[in-house]
Amino acid sequence: MELLAAAFSAACAVDHDSSTSESDARDSAAGHLPGSESSSTPGNGATPEECPALADSPTTLTEALQMIHPIPADSWRNLIEQIGLLYQEYRDKSTLQEIETRRQQDAEIQTNAHVSPASEETPGEDEDEEEEEDEPASPPERKALPQICLLSNPHSRFNLWQDLPEIQSSGVLEILQPEEIKLQEAMFELVTSEASYYKSLSLLVSHFMENERLKKTLHPSEAHILFSNVLDVMAVSERFLLELERRMEENIVISDVCDIVYHYAANHFSVYITYVSNQTYQERTYKQLLQEKAAFRELIAQLELDPKCRGLPLSSFLILPFQRITRLKLLVQNILKRVEERSERECTALDAHKELEMVVKACNEGVRKMSRTEQMISIQKKMEFKIKSVPIISHSRWLLKQGELRQMAGPKTSRTLRTKKLFREIYLFLFNDLLVICRQIPGDKYQVFDSAPRGLLRVEELEDQGQTLANVFILRLLENADDREATYMLKATSQSEMKRWMTSLAPNRRTKFVSFTSRLLDCPQVQCVHPYVAQQPDELTLELADILNILEKTEDGWIFGERLHDQERGWFPSSMTEEILNPKIRSQNLKECFRVHKMDDPQRSQNKDRRKLGSRNRQ
Repeated sequence: MELLAAAFSAACAVDHDSSTSESDARDSAAGHLPGSESSSTPGNGATPEECPALADSPTTLTEALQMIHPIPADSWRNLIEQIGLLYQEYRDKSTLQEIETRRQQDAEIQTNAHVSPASEETPGEDEDEEEEEDEPASPPERKALPQICLLSNPHSRFNLWQDLPEIQSSGVLEILQPEEIKLQEAMFELVTSEASYYKSLSLLVSHFMENERLKKTLHPSEAHILFSNVLDVMAVSERFLLELERRMEENIVISDVCDIVYHYAANHFSVYITYVSNQTYQERTYKQLLQEKAAFRELIAQLELDPKCRGLPLSSFLILPFQRITRLKLLVQNILKRVEERSERECTALDAHKELEMVVKACNEGVRKMSRTEQMISIQKKMEFKIKSVPIISHSRWLLKQGELRQMAGPKTSRTLRTKKLFREIYLFLFNDLLVICRQIPGDKYQVFDSAPRGLLRVEELEDQGQTLANVFILRLLENADDREATYMLKATSQSEMKRWMTSLAPNRRTKFVSFTSRLLDCPQVQCVHPYVAQQPDELTLELADILNILEKTEDGWIFGERLHDQERGWFPSSMTEEILNPKIRSQNLKECFRVHKMDDPQRSQNKDRRKLGSRNRQ
C-alpha cells in the first residue's frame, strides 16, 4: 500500500497541473456530482450555485427525483428475460469495448498533441483562446464511449440504462450529471451481466448436466466431479438476481447495488469457493473422459452443436463461476471509481469490494492448494540428497520456478578460457522460501548438492563481456547447506530467461522502471488485448482489458508487470498487450487503483455501523 500511496501522490501532482485539458468525465470533482447522493440520501443534492447545469431547473435535483415513479416490475423482468447474450458473449463484448475506449482516448490525446504545435504558429490572441477552449469541449465526445457493451448483436435485447424507453421518457437524463449517468450504467451492467450469467448457468444445467443420455454415460462420481455444486451456485445467482431486480424496480434511478453485493459476498458466495476449489479435478476428469470414453466425446460434440450453445464448448460453461466471481469484483471496482468520494455509497462499495476480494482469494487458494500438494509430492519423490536432507513437502511451501541453467566450471579466474566444458548443466527448484540446486541424473531424478533459504539469496547481472558470457548472472547464497557463503556464475539461454530467474530469485531488487522503495511518477503501462494463460509458475495469466504497470522489459519480447486491480505480478509476452501512450490516462489509472485499494479512513470507520444498520432496515 505504501507503493500505491506514493504513486497516487505523484499522479495527483501531474493531474493537477493538467486538469483543464483532461477530457474524460471521470476526472470531474466527485464531491460536486448532483444526483450521486440524492437517490440514496435525500437532501444531499447539489444546489444550482454548485452546479450551473441545475440553475435553470424549476426544482432541485432531490425534488425532481421524487417525482419519478418506479418502473413496473414486468418491465424489468421482460428486459432481463429478453437478454439474448450468453455470459461468455456478454463478457467478451464488454472487455473489447473497454479496450476500444482506451484506444480512442489515446488516439485523441495524440491527435491533440500533434495539432497544438501547428495552432501555435497562427498569429492572433483570439485564435489562441479558441485553442484553449477546444480542450474542455472534448468531454461530450468521450460521453459517446460507454464502458459497457452496446447492442452489437442484432438478435439481443441488451441495452444501456440510458437507452431504456422508461429512462428516455422520464426526463431524468436532463437532470443527472454525466458522471452520475456513468455510475448508473456501471450499476446497470452489474445487474444485466448477472442476468446473462444466470442464463448461461441455466443452459449448463438443463442442456448438459440434466441430459438423460449424458447421465447414462457418466458414472455418478464422474458427474459429481464434472459439475460439482453448480446447482448451489445457480440457486445463489437466482436469489442474487431477484434482489437486484427488486432494487431496480424501486426507482428508475438506481440508488445502490453494492449493499446487496456485500450481503451476498459475506453470506452466500462461499458456494463459489467450493466450486472453484474443485477446478483441478474437474479439468483432469474432463480431459480423461474425452480421451477414454468415446460415447462421452461424441455426445458432448453433438450437444455443443445445438444452436443454444452459440458454438461455445462445454468447457466454457464449466468455468463460468470462476470467471463470474472475478468479473463481479471488477464491476464493483467500476462502480467504486464513479461514486463520490467520502460518501456512504463509497463506503458500501469498498466493503463489497473487500468481501469479494476475500472470496476471490479463497477461490484462488483453493485451486492452488489442490495442485500444489500434488506437485510437491511429485518433486519430493524425484529428489536424492547428496547433502543433509531437506524436507520439501510443507503446507506453506509452493514452487515458484524450476528449470535448467548452466554453471561456470572451475574458479573465477578461468572464466576467460574458451573450453567446451566451460559450463555444466545444473537444475534449480525455487520455492517461495527455499532454493534447491541439483544435477539431473538418469531415471528422471535430481541429485541435490546445495540449498539455501530464499531470503538469503542475492543476484547480480554481469556487464557485457562477449558472446561467451552473454546472459550470465551471479547468484550468491549468503548461507548455504554447509552454513557458508557460496557463489555461482550461471548462464541462461536468453535474456528473458536470465531476467526471469533474477526476478524470481531476488524479487525485491530494483527493476528497470520501478524501484522497490518507490514508484516512478509515470510508470509505463500496457493493456491486455489478447488473453494469455500462464505456462510457468512465474508467469501471469492475462484477461482482456487488464491494465498492468511495466516493471521490467526484455529485448526478446517479455514483460514483467503488475496488474493494477489485484497487484499480482508476473511475466507475459509483450505481444499480448499494447502500450498506453497517454500519460494522463496512466495517471488516472494509478489514482483509481489507489482509491480502490486504499486503507480504511476515520470517516469510513465511524459510518460503518450506521451504514450496516441502514442497509438492514432497507432490506
